[in-house]
Amino acid sequence: MIVLVLACFGQVSAQDRTYDHFFLEAMVQRQKGNNDAAFDLLRHCVELNPEAAEAWYFLAQYYNALKDQEKSQACIQKAASIAPENLTYMETLAQIYISQQDYAAAIPVIEGIYERNKDREDMLEMLFQLYQQVEDFDQAIGVLNKIEKIDGKNERISMAKSEIYNRKGDKKAAIAEMKALAQQFPNDQNYQAMYGEALMMNGQVKKALKVYDEILKTEPDNNRVLMSLRTYYQALGHQTEADSLTERVLLNRNSTVEEKIHLLRQEISASEQAGGDSTKVLGLFRRMLAQPQSDEHMVLFCASYMNAKKMPTDSISQVLMKVLAIAPDNAAARLQLLGYAWESDDMDRVITLCQDARQYTPDDMAFYYYQGIAYFKRDSLDAALSAFKNGIGVIKEDSDPNIVSDFYAVMGDILHQKGLAEEAFAAYDSCLVWKDDNMGCLNNYAYYLSERGERLTKAEEMSFKTIKAEPKNSTYLDTYAWILYMEERYAEAQIYIEQAVQNMDETQDNSVILEHAEKIKLKNKKE
Repeated sequence: MIVLVLACFGQVSAQDRTYDHFFLEAMVQRQKGNNDAAFDLLRHCVELNPEAAEAWYFLAQYYNALKDQEKSQACIQKAASIAPENLTYMETLAQIYISQQDYAAAIPVIEGIYERNKDREDMLEMLFQLYQQVEDFDQAIGVLNKIEKIDGKNERISMAKSEIYNRKGDKKAAIAEMKALAQQFPNDQNYQAMYGEALMMNGQVKKALKVYDEILKTEPDNNRVLMSLRTYYQALGHQTEADSLTERVLLNRNSTVEEKIHLLRQEISASEQAGGDSTKVLGLFRRMLAQPQSDEHMVLFCASYMNAKKMPTDSISQVLMKVLAIAPDNAAARLQLLGYAWESDDMDRVITLCQDARQYTPDDMAFYYYQGIAYFKRDSLDAALSAFKNGIGVIKEDSDPNIVSDFYAVMGDILHQKGLAEEAFAAYDSCLVWKDDNMGCLNNYAYYLSERGERLTKAEEMSFKTIKAEPKNSTYLDTYAWILYMEERYAEAQIYIEQAVQNMDETQDNSVILEHAEKIKLKNKKE
């Protein structure tokens, strides 16, 4: 008998050692990234010891990687059932249930985690959400009571409890909850207002109005009360009283910018539904902006609304200038003003706006670009070149390639006009590094090379790209024809110059195209 017992113990010990050997090897292979080997070893482990929770847990991860969710979940369930004290297994199982929206199954798992670790208040928060999902409102209230014992009575918990009571249809309890909060903090008028809201929401209007009246005696500008009263008068159809409260809230210095914008959005929505007359909304904006502004957000909102209503640009510009007065580094407002100046061909205004912008947003490449273009259009070549060169200094790896490409393209044009051909060609090369299909650059580069009779093969390749992209562009066709002419391919040049003439824009100066056409024609006659 004694020998038999010892033999049994010897067998169990050997089995444990065998399991430990295979599990350790599985972890080694896992660490090395040999996942196939680790997977096979773990499957052998659970055959050796079906009660090895850790093997089931790691096996679940491999089934998950294989997209076998059913087996993965079964492995996690097995691990959690063997070792319910292991929080990792339990939380993983809970997350699986939640991801499957099986909230009823997740609840006992989360309850078990919390019972084993009462410091896990996050589990209570999760339980509150889960009980709401399954509409077990009594349990949800119970969880909130537990949280309240830990954190004490506060606005968040009281509001959550009141909302749950309302969902249950228990108006009396919903009101009582907010009343208790107000009584615990009698000097906080916002809590009194929340109690009034609960009364109003649940049909006890007279009591609510009485509460509001008491609050306004102490705090005439209590924004919460004013907003609640506004909603009340709107519901009654008393628009005059509601409008008065709207203005009162918007001009209330205690109202936050967010609250004012939210309220204005409501007014804008109502205005649009009533036909879109902007008079009332603009009047509200005008009275608000007459007050000192702590930041630019309200002014920007006004400009945005005016844009949406397609107001005159002069009117919008005045508002945008107020934005810059408050926040001179607001690039978006300055760019919009710059756009208006550009549309009206006011290059002096463009230059001034860009110069000011460079002081406040020196890393914004767009302002160097537009300033350079404005100088270029005014034939101020040195000033334009200076602006572009300064702009190149702020180019980064992630800069917009379209803008950077145009930077170098216009620089090349300016340098060529100044007689600096080699520097111009270097600028064109840089342009094409950033954007190899910059058609304007390809055309100009090719044409200037042909004028000098240099690198005509390269010029032809570049020019061909442009006519392939825009086969009816008379300028590009003319350039290609002229390069063929310089290569003494006169018959081909004739074909393309005729196309250039056929596609000429009569609103532009076509003298160069016509001059080239005549020369090519004469050359072909001689041939």
